[in-house]
Amino acid sequence: MPHLATDGADDAAVDVVPLVQLVTPGGERVVEPDNPGPIDHAAYAARVAHLTGDDLRAMYRDMVLTRRFDDEATALQRQGELALFAQSTGQEAAQVGPAHALSRQDVIFPSYREHGMLHVRGIDPVDRLRLYRGADHGGWDPAEFNVNVYTLVIGSQALHATGYAMGVQRDGAVGTGDPERDTAVVACFGDGATSQGDVNEALVFAAVNDAPVVFWCQNNQWAISEPTTRQTRVPLYRRGEGFGVPSVRVDGNDVLACYAVMAEAVERAHAGHGPTFVEAYTYRMGAHTTSDDPTRYRERAEEEYWRRRDPIERLEALLRAEGHWDDAFAAALDAEAEALGETLRTGVRALGAPPAATMFDHVYATEHAQVTAERAWFERYESETAQAEEVAR
Repeated sequence: MPHLATDGADDAAVDVVPLVQLVTPGGERVVEPDNPGPIDHAAYAARVAHLTGDDLRAMYRDMVLTRRFDDEATALQRQGELALFAQSTGQEAAQVGPAHALSRQDVIFPSYREHGMLHVRGIDPVDRLRLYRGADHGGWDPAEFNVNVYTLVIGSQALHATGYAMGVQRDGAVGTGDPERDTAVVACFGDGATSQGDVNEALVFAAVNDAPVVFWCQNNQWAISEPTTRQTRVPLYRRGEGFGVPSVRVDGNDVLACYAVMAEAVERAHAGHGPTFVEAYTYRMGAHTTSDDPTRYRERAEEEYWRRRDPIERLEALLRAEGHWDDAFAAALDAEAEALGETLRTGVRALGAPPAATMFDHVYATEHAQVTAERAWFERYESETAQAEEVAR
């Protein structure tokens, strides 16, 4: 089975791959890594040294609420309230950690599984499920939160993010030294997307243009039912190196390591020094989506191995060890999670179907004559159909 610091191949055939890890699976700070390789462990540790106990508890809260969101959304799908849902269970550290390292003006282009990042950005939990209920193509205003809508076409968001980053660069919003102006763009995708042409094309454009984009690849080791070993012969972060992009592998179940690596990548982007490719090595503890059955292609022993490396339990162990845990905090968080569950159950069931004419709203950024004409025809058709039905009654 795959191990934390390998590339997912059989144990006997794989070399240990260096990765950034600041907290062990047992919740202890890493003082001297076993296999640092070229990684400057001290430099990454310094990037989280300023985080207080309150900061760590905020990350823990976001991870716990993200998992509760997952559990409730999965239950709603099973009850027929959602058409589909893609869980992020087990990947909370690889989403919450990097999201905390971003500046507000930084822009995120998610796939369809970045529920933790959206939570940190403050997007309403019910709005996050509009797409999965079939009530909206998105669910929120990307300009309000600096988060693009979920993307279902595998890997296409990497090109969107790179193009946006090139626009940011041409607007002069990088390399100014102004922390409230300099902007980075984050493209989120999974291991399977690295086999898509869009991701590779995006890496080409980003590299040759020094675009301020971070390619954040969550390698959860399974592209639906295809293991990483069917996608690549080398660790995924080395693909970035092939395009001339600085690349690193991080322990995706270590929220502090994910924070530190994203902080470094964003600093590079803000300064105008170009892109970074990050492989967050984690594990998809649930199914690919609610239409998937992972028991048909994964071994129970592999799943149990990774359950013992749960990112939430790891951070809880660290909080307890460093004196930042108390029962009042835990009780308040439990109550908040219960309230979130009720909000989702009530809110999702109350979502109605949008007016059919809204399909024309965002076809183009500005008004387009053909779309305007089609909208007018459709609205006239709906009106005439309704009148005919009324007469028939």
